Amino acid sequence: MTNNPPNLDLDIQAAMAADGDHVWHHLAQHKPLDGKAPMMVVEGKGMRVWDASGNEFLDAVSGGVWTVNVGYGRETIAKAVYEQLVKMNYFANSMANVPGALFAQRLIEKMPGLSRVYYSNSGSEANEKGYKFVRQLAAMKNGGKKHKILYRDRDYHGTTITALSSTGQIQRKDQYGPFTPGFVEVPHCMAYRSPNGDDPDFGVQAAREIEKVILAEGPDTVGSIVLEPITAGGGVITPPEGYFETVQEICHKYGVLLHIDEVVCGMGRTGKWFGYQHYNVKPDIVTMAKGVASGYAAISVTATTEDLFSEFLAGPEESLSYFRDISTFGGCAGGPAAALENMNIIEQENLLQNVTDMGEYFMGRFGELKDKYQVIGDVRGKGLFMGLELVKDRKTKEPVAESVTAGVAADCMKQGVMIGRTNRSFETFNNTLCLSPALICTKDDADQIVDAIDNALGHVQI
Repeated sequence: MTNNPPNLDLDIQAAMAADGDHVWHHLAQHKPLDGKAPMMVVEGKGMRVWDASGNEFLDAVSGGVWTVNVGYGRETIAKAVYEQLVKMNYFANSMANVPGALFAQRLIEKMPGLSRVYYSNSGSEANEKGYKFVRQLAAMKNGGKKHKILYRDRDYHGTTITALSSTGQIQRKDQYGPFTPGFVEVPHCMAYRSPNGDDPDFGVQAAREIEKVILAEGPDTVGSIVLEPITAGGGVITPPEGYFETVQEICHKYGVLLHIDEVVCGMGRTGKWFGYQHYNVKPDIVTMAKGVASGYAAISVTATTEDLFSEFLAGPEESLSYFRDISTFGGCAGGPAAALENMNIIEQENLLQNVTDMGEYFMGRFGELKDKYQVIGDVRGKGLFMGLELVKDRKTKEPVAESVTAGVAADCMKQGVMIGRTNRSFETFNNTLCLSPALICTKDDADQIVDAIDNALGHVQI
């Protein structure tokens, strides 16, 4: 960590005072702040950010929540957004705009089998559009009966009440009920914590647990299932072989729409444009947000097949049979303008290949750490999306306390490296360190991140 104040054109002290007096921060316990502002990030370049005191940090979590995929300080994205905003910043998306049309075309080229793009402004909202498709289809085609939506233990799909209704993380949901009815939980496919996890057929077995739930609920009542391709905040959990292929088979068998939540994994995070593309699956609905514009503008997308889109084609005489939904900020033209340039950067700099190469390098180095520290029970991930699950005992797999992962993250922060961790998600399983550096990550960056974790594990009392 260096102390090299960036060039600033604003009164930082005044800004920090205003923050302490007026800003209600996300996921923050404010009482310990005692009216003071938390760390204020004032500048970013590449994978590094500086705080108000000039301290430099290597960001291994892409903006804290897996968003800044192409790194900080991208002038071409800023310029694209500026030029679009000056020309035409906004009109409700009941009308068309040029960057929205062009980005939709470019995006669909990356998603064989899908054809339509619905714009909104957050991952939570994108997922809710998918749920509304299911509910309206049930009303129009199935007498309201095929309305249930399955979701998976440990998965997270957003922060609104209905998105939380589809979230399998008990602490995130605690105190926010009652929840939207019609959401039903299915078991996860986490091999590390299953007694059958070493079975080569475990992926198929885990998927069959979903089928059991469908049969118990009644196939004529289940409209869709929503799944993360790789569970993110639930512990960076990759699916076992055969899992998604079997899920696809089950969905086809019972007429259940497959909704894949790519809010974290989308736009190159795993080494392909989308995480589901690793797993030989053809979804009906795909949602995305964070990396779509790398945080340079707010934008989210709900993409669908033409078959699903066609279900909502209706003439003027059918006043309730089209998709009667709107997202105010889905009409912002700056979002797709940023997304277009974001996609250009990923392609021009061959970042998908870099993600694959750097992911393999990280996993090799994390394997070395696992050999060195018994507290690392499992190392998992894909591309530049990785998790290290910490345990008290490798045989029993008893998780460490949340204070341990918090201590590791805090120690890394003192070394000038920001890492993530599961927190306020589960009663006992907030025990995974989470890494998601920008797609531009180099070996030098990777070494600095791994070395910081190495040092922290040597310091922290387990």
